[in-house]
Amino acid sequence: MRVDDFDFDLPDAAIALRPAIPRDAARLLAVARDGSLTDGAVGDLAAHLRAGDALLVNATRVVPARLTGVSGDRKLDLTLIAQENATDWRGFARGRWRAGDVVEFDDVRATILAREGREVALRFEVADMPATLARIGAMPLPPYIASKRAPDARDDADYQTMFARVAGAVAAPTAGLHFTPELVARLEGQGVELHEVILHVGPGTFLPVVAEDTDDHRMHGEHGTLTAETAEALNAARKAGGRIVCVGTTTLRLLEAAAQADGTIAPFDGETDIFITPGYRFRAADMLLTNFHLPRSTLFMLVAAFSGLAEMKRAYAHAIEAGYRFYSYGDACLLEGRAA
Repeated sequence: MRVDDFDFDLPDAAIALRPAIPRDAARLLAVARDGSLTDGAVGDLAAHLRAGDALLVNATRVVPARLTGVSGDRKLDLTLIAQENATDWRGFARGRWRAGDVVEFDDVRATILAREGREVALRFEVADMPATLARIGAMPLPPYIASKRAPDARDDADYQTMFARVAGAVAAPTAGLHFTPELVARLEGQGVELHEVILHVGPGTFLPVVAEDTDDHRMHGEHGTLTAETAEALNAARKAGGRIVCVGTTTLRLLEAAAQADGTIAPFDGETDIFITPGYRFRAADMLLTNFHLPRSTLFMLVAAFSGLAEMKRAYAHAIEAGYRFYSYGDACLLEGRAA
């Protein structure tokens, strides 16, 4: 399909720069299978679910992956995207980076091993990289937020979900940001099961689609884990008539990567670069809770595949007209998958 098919006009004022407080006070637009729209709040999620449904969340934790360094008289900005080993990383660079340069990030030194386009490989002279990043790094806020304000101490908490426990992401699984312990307790109290997967969200979340046709776009790989125990629980829930409700496109993509042709969910541990566009046949995901996404993005293509392109354009037009807040810190929509 042409990437232009996934374009729409979004007022700049619709982009959220801070999350709702409390988190589950964010608005929720429910999009039914027949295309009907219902306005509400995330705190009302229990009204849309039933006993036996399985809520699937991403327990990845965002690392403070944004660094600013100097090499001589040059200022260099870096967003880490993947760890190769204890000292070596890859990242997206801004500035005049050259192989062999030594860069100082506060009191930490790193050597540039190689550069290809925007991506660099570098080696840090530290023994404890997690502790170092916690001290000198900043939250890697998306460009549409970072271009309007600098990350601050509030983002250290705001840009982590309540489920975050396994460090490795460079972007938050933002649908999970809407949850509070009180909301989870209400859902579990009515018999909704909660299950975790891990998908370490990578830089592909931020990268624009520059191809003119979706067939020509290459997705970045991201590492994910869905355990045998979780697979067994999800299969049992579906067999008993429950629905799998994916919290975020990251959980949906991992679930679909783990699903077999007959819809059975298998354990998964490895990289996935699954790219979901209209025409994809969903094997395991029944519902999707997700934020409102960028025009022409792979995430908007995914929701168009899940609920229909025309239906999602109409839902987004309603959301814009009704003043919903968009993107990572914005509001949410709850989608029912199209009938097979």
